[in-house]
Amino acid sequence: MVTHVPSEEYGDERGALLSFLEEQRGGIRRAVLGLTHEQAVSRPSVSELSLAGLVKHVAETEQGWIARAKGEEPAVQRDPSNWHECFALVDGETVESQLAYWEKVAAETEAFARSAPSLDDTFPLPDQPWFPPEGRVSVRWVLLHLIRETARHAGHADIIRESLDGKTAFELVALAEK
Repeated sequence: MVTHVPSEEYGDERGALLSFLEEQRGGIRRAVLGLTHEQAVSRPSVSELSLAGLVKHVAETEQGWIARAKGEEPAVQRDPSNWHECFALVDGETVESQLAYWEKVAAETEAFARSAPSLDDTFPLPDQPWFPPEGRVSVRWVLLHLIRETARHAGHADIIRESLDGKTAFELVALAEK
């Protein structure tokens, strides 16, 4: 569901990008409000996606991209042997622990975005077959990519939540405001 994103100050592109990213994070966070652990990890369709898994995935993805932009390795390395864990809670993970982790990651994203000398600054893409060899992207690109990635999964979260208990994004916004 679209919520109002406050206008940034004139020319505050960083603020606008961060506000739109936070708007999309909110959609996913609201989707898990009031659910039991069993509901959050359930998969109400043939898809492997659960709300808990989506929370974990977007937090991990955001952390990984910001780490790369800073010239660091992502906290979690994924490859074919552990890719399936990207969308599932494992080893005592909970929705609450993933939400807390995501909150920390979001703060790191904001600090990085606000401290980067320029949104035009670039960093190398990972050496993966789906990226061009020796490709580079900008800080602006990574923020736009995170908005797109989070928005895509916020849509998934809306559908999963409505499949679980019939609650729509409109109802969840009202629930979050209580």
